[in-house]
Amino acid sequence: MTTAQLKSRVREMDLARQDALLVQADKAGGDLASVLDASGWTYDDLTYAKSKKKIWKSGKPTGLKDFKRLVDGVPLVSFFTGCGGMDLGFEQVGFENVAAFEYNEIFCRTLRKNRPSWKVFGPPFGSGDVSKYDDVVEALEPLIETPFDGIFVGGPPCQPFSIAANQRFSRSGENFKRVGFAHEKNGSLLFDYVKLVIRFKPKVFVVENVPGLRDLDGGAQLAAAIKLLEEAGYNVNKPTVLNAADYGVPQYRERLFVVGSRTNGEFKAPPAKDHVGCGSVLNKLPNGLPNHETRSHKAGSIERYMRLNYGQRDQLGRVDRLDPTLPSKTVIAGGTNGGGRSHLHPEIPRTLSVRECARLQTFPDDYVFLGPTARQFTQVGNAVPPVLAASLATSLARAYFNLS
Repeated sequence: MTTAQLKSRVREMDLARQDALLVQADKAGGDLASVLDASGWTYDDLTYAKSKKKIWKSGKPTGLKDFKRLVDGVPLVSFFTGCGGMDLGFEQVGFENVAAFEYNEIFCRTLRKNRPSWKVFGPPFGSGDVSKYDDVVEALEPLIETPFDGIFVGGPPCQPFSIAANQRFSRSGENFKRVGFAHEKNGSLLFDYVKLVIRFKPKVFVVENVPGLRDLDGGAQLAAAIKLLEEAGYNVNKPTVLNAADYGVPQYRERLFVVGSRTNGEFKAPPAKDHVGCGSVLNKLPNGLPNHETRSHKAGSIERYMRLNYGQRDQLGRVDRLDPTLPSKTVIAGGTNGGGRSHLHPEIPRTLSVRECARLQTFPDDYVFLGPTARQFTQVGNAVPPVLAASLATSLARAYFNLS
């Protein structure tokens, strides 16, 4: 018997054993977790009916350590910081975080856990709410001068502008349409951020959001924000959409960036790279990684999942089996009351863990996400991939911060 024949025979035996365990779990009311535990198996021992048909054999994704330090301590203030994805990328290139504003207490805990030296303004030590202009000004005035010879970065909460967010709502519900700037709070946060840029006059600013921000209301609202910035003396570049997959991130993820400066530098989008399959980061994770607890699916779910082909969707669970040779579909944050639905692992019929999603987002394995699992998914799914941020930071450093 050849090696290939032997491997095929082992897979057949594993599938037969798996089918028997699923039948046993069905008889026990679907409690597959207990059945697996009693048999000495885990969810990671499960397999698809059609498995190992595609394998990513090319290069590794770009990592933060692949970026050079191009500036030395250029100060950065971030707003709507989330769990810090944008900040990690800028940090790698040499920017120094001097203040971070985040209103969600769990996200603030994650920031303080991973970067205890950062000044994080947010619960329980202040509100971190960018809409409270006077509070933000009071917090920043002792830390930075005006005009500020550094950079502001900010991504106002994007759910009002997101197509993906609306796909989670019923067509008959009030949340279905992209209400954008009509949203009672989040729709005006862009202008709250613009007001702070005009007040402190950073050398460079970045607005980050989903592409829907560019197109909402025929582009009128974003144009109004840009006009305010131009009237304040900024040269504002044309809004640019970057896909993370074009920059070595093993995930399809589009983000909109608006860059402006008080100098004559010229911002150019980072040069694109070849795409990297998600199998490059999802195959055989090291033992003991934080945030790598996987969901205990019922037997019925596993029975559906295991019949899927690569790229196929389970309509009932609304989850997709990933193709290891392609970048992952976009990691989703989920709404305010629940975590995102992670995709299905390409070779194990279960949803991804927080850590696996974080790898698709290019977070380092030692970056820890705090809070309930649902909130961990939200933090990861809301973030700008650090590698995409580092690619952007590299272009900004070269354009505006006097590199030789």
